[in-house]
Amino acid sequence: MAKSPKVDAWFESYDNPQKALMEYVRAIILDADPRIEECLKWKAPTYAYKGNIMSFQPRAKRFLSLMFHRGAHISGEHALLLGDGAHVRTMRFESVAQADAQAEAIAAVFRAWCDDRDA
Repeated sequence: MAKSPKVDAWFESYDNPQKALMEYVRAIILDADPRIEECLKWKAPTYAYKGNIMSFQPRAKRFLSLMFHRGAHISGEHALLLGDGAHVRTMRFESVAQADAQAEAIAAVFRAWCDDRDA
């Protein structure tokens, strides 16, 4: 999926030590599946396909936090999804190297969401 100009503008003004990491993970997400759409919601980059998938949590400064709005309902085993609540799951990364090592696992979560919505 192509980058959203509104999200591009958001990144231009975003001042955070994790900006490069967030941009790296953004690229992984957008390359994961062409069905994924990017927008701004809740003052943060958000990714959707037939419903919200995930939003970046832009306030964290020591790590990158991704909130999967209904992550508990994504089919399959996804070790990167953390949490035990009824709906929300999170992912957390501390470096580009860590995200790079998990790039396929990150993408797999997004593909699973899209596949679930089309099933």
